[in-house]
Amino acid sequence: MQYRRFGRTDWQVSEIGYGMWGLAGWTGSEENEYNEALNRSVELGCNFFDTAWGYGAGQSERTLGELVKRHPDQRLYLATKIPPKNFKWPSKAEYPLEECFPASHIIEYTEKSLRNLGVETIDLQQFHVWEDHWAQHEEWQKAIEQLTRDGKVLHWGISVNRWEPDNVLNTLKTGLISSVQVIYNIFDQAPEDNLFPLCRELDVAVIARVPFDEGTLTGTMTKETTFPSNDWRATYFVPENLNSSVDHAEALRPLIPSGMTMPEMALRFILSNPDVATTIPGMRKLRNVEANMASSDGTELEAKLLENLKSHRWDRVPTSWSQ
Repeated sequence: MQYRRFGRTDWQVSEIGYGMWGLAGWTGSEENEYNEALNRSVELGCNFFDTAWGYGAGQSERTLGELVKRHPDQRLYLATKIPPKNFKWPSKAEYPLEECFPASHIIEYTEKSLRNLGVETIDLQQFHVWEDHWAQHEEWQKAIEQLTRDGKVLHWGISVNRWEPDNVLNTLKTGLISSVQVIYNIFDQAPEDNLFPLCRELDVAVIARVPFDEGTLTGTMTKETTFPSNDWRATYFVPENLNSSVDHAEALRPLIPSGMTMPEMALRFILSNPDVATTIPGMRKLRNVEANMASSDGTELEAKLLENLKSHRWDRVPTSWSQ
């Protein structure tokens, strides 16, 4: 496992982190299986775990707390997120701050996360949605400053809405935010335009989420793929999105190097960018953990392949199904 500096925090975090959404809210998650996968990730050097209260109303946080108890001698960095008060994902430009993150709500859910995780201090507390026009509101600023002074949170981050990487730029300039979590993968390259340069300037860490485009870049989906009605992906992979996603994935197949899988190529594309501190694939099975962790070996994709992958950039805008 390779490690990277996590911006101004100076943490050294595993460049392959662990995204824990899939442990709550997706079908096919079995507790014994994903606990085995979590334990194996620690054995393989993973030390950055990203969860949220919204992943199963605290279920994923409690799972992470149990992992910490099982590995008391390991320094594991815990990142979680505060849900918006209106429980609507994503946020929308017309939402006022008071509807999503009033100070009392920020404090209440930080306390809930502390209890779920079983810790006295959260390493990284993040806002689960964001609107950049909230940047100068003193209410959220004073709330996070209080929680930091009280020792409840070490650092603060923002998870940017899907396909809106610029919807955080002014907020980062406040100097109160240590990390930004953004969708970045072979298709979603827009963060390179404005967000990554500003993060370099401000020493803000970048967490690359959705490295496999919610599953498209695993190369296993077809236009006949379906999901149970209680699985989040059933509302995301509507025909309009599924068909186009599969077409884009199929266009990548001729580029996959011999002996490499599409998921490995997808991870190595992200890790080839030094602006990224860590990427957080969702992993529920042991084989996924071992395959993904193996991508962190210091070997970058060849320059020619990276150049070809750049041409597969797929710019999208938020829609009714892109929550």
